[in-house]
Amino acid sequence: MRAPKVTKLLLPILSGALLLSPLIAIGESPNFPTERTDLSPKDKKRVAGVTRPTSDFSKAENFESMQGGAATTKAIVNGDAFSHFSTNLTFAEEEEFKLGNALFRKLWVSAPSSTQASDGLGPLFNARACQSCHLKDGRGHPPEGAADATSMFLRLARPPRTEKEREILARHEALNFADSTYGEQLQDLAVTGMKAEGKMVISYEEIPVTLADGEVVSLRKPTYSVKDLNYGPMDLDVTLSPRIAPPMIGMGMIQAIHEADILAMADPDDEDGDGISGKPAMVRDHLTQELTLGRFGFKAQNASVRGQSASAFAGDLGISNPDAPFDHGDCTTSQPDCLARPTGAQERLGPTEAPDPVLPLVTFYSENLAVPARREPGDAKVLRGKELFYQSGCTSCHTPKFVTRRDAGNKAHAFQLIWPYSDFLLHDMGEGLADGQEVGVADGREWRTQPLWGIGLTKTVNDHTFFLHDGRARNLTEAVLWHGGEARVARDAFASMDKDDRTALLTFLESL
Repeated sequence: MRAPKVTKLLLPILSGALLLSPLIAIGESPNFPTERTDLSPKDKKRVAGVTRPTSDFSKAENFESMQGGAATTKAIVNGDAFSHFSTNLTFAEEEEFKLGNALFRKLWVSAPSSTQASDGLGPLFNARACQSCHLKDGRGHPPEGAADATSMFLRLARPPRTEKEREILARHEALNFADSTYGEQLQDLAVTGMKAEGKMVISYEEIPVTLADGEVVSLRKPTYSVKDLNYGPMDLDVTLSPRIAPPMIGMGMIQAIHEADILAMADPDDEDGDGISGKPAMVRDHLTQELTLGRFGFKAQNASVRGQSASAFAGDLGISNPDAPFDHGDCTTSQPDCLARPTGAQERLGPTEAPDPVLPLVTFYSENLAVPARREPGDAKVLRGKELFYQSGCTSCHTPKFVTRRDAGNKAHAFQLIWPYSDFLLHDMGEGLADGQEVGVADGREWRTQPLWGIGLTKTVNDHTFFLHDGRARNLTEAVLWHGGEARVARDAFASMDKDDRTALLTFLESL
């Protein structure tokens, strides 16, 4: 049995251009490429051509149906549409993927247990398996009716209170500060003999929105609180930020996008005056601590699939792993009973509850969940919707396509034309979507542009159509109408369309 550990996993986010000078002042200069370093001049010209935004909406673009590049799955569309492996994997890699899949679905149990390779759950946790949140590798949902909250939880954070804490953030040594009692997220489940931390409470207010043609759409505005807190009150200045589990597809391809291509779209001061001021989330690699580009998570707080996986093991399941060796998960010093619980670390298997090769296999699985092929990209209504999507300014943030780097870590991800429809930058989405919680350089109104590939299969895979970071939108129309801030112009363009044009735009989104 290992001694209790209370150190938190901190993945410090560093800012883009606005906060690089403090880094340089303390002797740490980021080394970010300003152009593609993996391409020959001939390749650069070729890539510039194929990624140039189209102006021809009379037909589908070349390879548009293969939105995940050569890794795209053409399997029959059904409830398993997000669970197929990249089609260009080698036979040996397929085996690695399937082993990772088994571990992704594995149900962990509390320690001590006779199944020593599977114990160590919690003691406080949000789910027993990765698959419990990422339902069929797809999108989570808010608790509706009698449904539970397994695929949704609350992030907890507070602002700095002292000069020392402000210096910590200024040096980018932390994202923010956890609640002193409940840690970084509210865990609503606990092992036998312990009480869960509490329960999330959601109340909705219906807000009618009248579109230009007279149609009235009701948006539900959520308010979040907690009840049944079993370990005392929360900090008075803690913020509650809801999260539903995002889809898992295409993550390896996103990781393989060259930093220069993302940074080239950043304009934090809106110098071009177009109203769009995308900001990069600069983070430290969770292993090397070197500055790199954050691109995963709703606030782009993680730099790699492995980093995100390690954090989820520790925070969501309470399972320690080589990259996050915290056997008691998110327990704090204010929860001594939690810290006194036995752990599942077995020295004969490895020093953590999920020793190697668990994390590498789950990471490989997560990197190689294939993006499904587009449906009917050449359909007349889909093409009309695509044209409206471009004309409305949606592509200012939802960048249609990239060509991944030639030197990607996995050949299956290398030099692929992909269509994620995201710039992976942080944008001010307005007060309506604000959660008030700062995460590194992302303020309480800023969110990473979410990829849109696969969005049209949400109903097929997950049997719901709840969208946005907290699932408040019950369909794509509501999701668009919640856009504010930098996306306000695009939102208003959608609201001003007639019924046929709105339907066409939604048909385009459903084809992705």
